[in-house]
Amino acid sequence: MTQPKSDLPAVSPDRRTVAVETGEAGERLDRFLAARLGDLSRSRVKALIEQGMVAESEGPATDPSQKVKPGQCFTVTLPPPEAATPGAQDIPLTVVYEDDDLIVIDKPAGMVVHPAPGNPDSTLVNALLGHCGDTLSGIGGVKRPGIVHRIDKDTSGLLVAAKNDLAHASLTGQFAAHSIDRAYLALVWGVPMPPAGEIAGNIGRSNRDRKKMAVVGTSGKHALTRYRTLGRYGALVSLVECRLETGRTHQIRVHMASIGHPLVGDAPYGGRRNRSPANKNTGSNDPVKAALSGFTRQALHARELGFQHPRTGKRMLFQSALPADMAEILALLGLSLPAGN
Repeated sequence: MTQPKSDLPAVSPDRRTVAVETGEAGERLDRFLAARLGDLSRSRVKALIEQGMVAESEGPATDPSQKVKPGQCFTVTLPPPEAATPGAQDIPLTVVYEDDDLIVIDKPAGMVVHPAPGNPDSTLVNALLGHCGDTLSGIGGVKRPGIVHRIDKDTSGLLVAAKNDLAHASLTGQFAAHSIDRAYLALVWGVPMPPAGEIAGNIGRSNRDRKKMAVVGTSGKHALTRYRTLGRYGALVSLVECRLETGRTHQIRVHMASIGHPLVGDAPYGGRRNRSPANKNTGSNDPVKAALSGFTRQALHARELGFQHPRTGKRMLFQSALPADMAEILALLGLSLPAGN
């Protein structure tokens, strides 16, 4: 394992001053600065504002949404880039696509995307640092180099990472604009009715368990999931495709549970419970019941990922085959993907 350098030479912060012109009056501060500075994304500018790195004559400017006025001057302080906290590790990756700007990975279930308490290494970030080295994007000391989105530890499938600032800004903007195509396959308890539809419900921290997310009414963040049923095994379980309009933490897991159809294997959101009357009279030796009860992760796979290439503008679409554990259980249930899926 290669450790990051700790003896980097001291680098002075980069300070930039911009003045508001008459035609720019009324713009949000973060939007104004991103437009004027050019090489910083709006999300990066917003983070700098919230970190107290943007000042005007009267002191720090801490509200990204404040409206700018003619003649105001703002000084933006860019801290020196920090070495990424995670170290590079030689971890095998399934690379679906790679060029000078980005890399698309087919992540296995069980791999955490970035280091966090309890998972300090052996993450996708560690693997990407080992694979990409110094080319991996790490904007201004962010400790998640290259990461523009993530999927849960026990969710398998496609994820894109940026290898430079141009790609990072473009992909982040596409996620913010909801122009990324993301389709997931999920095995859920019961049979959704109607068989296709939308689930709209703000998602935020659960009041009962702060480790979980929940549909929280008017608080939280707007979330929209579109689903359609691809097949079912009696009244017991269904194979569902979910497409994300937004990308909130645990969105599919929370939304499907909210309509009474949690994912198989998803204990935190009710996915281990006996969801169907058809199960009550099933003997303990039933292979289907045994397979479903023994599925130890949420049955969720990020199957499709589409976006506009940051440099060429070309629309790119990638698909991933079901991992072995989900393929095996679908075969046992006699379920398969419809033609063309």
